[in-house]
Amino acid sequence: MHFNYSPFVCLISVLLYFTTTTVALCSSQLQPISSAPTPQQLAHIYSEDVVISDYWISEKLDGIRARWTGSKLITRSGNTINAPAWYTKDFGEHILDGELWLKRNGFEQTTSIVLRDTPTQDWERVKFMLFDLPAHKGDFTQRLTHLKNLVEASHSPYLFLIPHFKLTNKSELMTKLDTLVAQGAEGLMLHHQHALYENGRSTKLLKLKKHQDAEAKVIGHIPGKGKYQNMLGALLVELENGLQFKIGTGFKDLQRQNPPEIGAIITFKHYGFTAKGVPRFASFMRVRPKSKQ
Repeated sequence: MHFNYSPFVCLISVLLYFTTTTVALCSSQLQPISSAPTPQQLAHIYSEDVVISDYWISEKLDGIRARWTGSKLITRSGNTINAPAWYTKDFGEHILDGELWLKRNGFEQTTSIVLRDTPTQDWERVKFMLFDLPAHKGDFTQRLTHLKNLVEASHSPYLFLIPHFKLTNKSELMTKLDTLVAQGAEGLMLHHQHALYENGRSTKLLKLKKHQDAEAKVIGHIPGKGKYQNMLGALLVELENGLQFKIGTGFKDLQRQNPPEIGAIITFKHYGFTAKGVPRFASFMRVRPKSKQ
């Protein structure tokens, strides 16, 4: 069968094609900034070869890392945090990285408030301590300045910028670490002044603590003896590389009576490694909340 198309019909078809294509392309370029996932930047362990004066330094807070997407709060793994609408209503449209935090040594209290399915008035006690702007294209110094301006312009009583400061040498750095840890701080973060925001673990973002910490999966319970009879004696845990070892310290009596379940992910602290790669002087710290696993 043969069709004869008039020039007018052909012209209409061409116009419709390009109009539809243009609309589709424009729509894809005008997505709100919060609709696309943004990279998560992670820290390396502090290295002795860094030039301290090149870094902005801040206290490492022991809270729940969170991201404001422009419309909601999410955990590092992307799970929604059920914050009250009144808590986030003045956070604005910028993507914000920060820490939901109560106080030093208040991790368990923070998780009990922040990770509930139904939010409570206790959220009034939680501060969203900001440390970065993932979608900003400038270096860290520029992002820090922009964050400061955002917080100052915000009407939210819950948004704060983590204080950043400069030091000149390693001696000052270690003195500051000792002082803050003695006051209950977890450690320090060092962020290179000229670093761009990057996905994954960055050599320009460093964490410094008196001890190291890591995570492991619980694969067994070892019964206690003596005063710990009929309670947990130690956990048998496994690292991601398959290495298994025991952790027998750091538990409160209540935790020994109700130990972390098999399959749970725990955080432990240690002081380096043995020649066989086993974490040295490993001590239990906490169970990772299930919503973060």
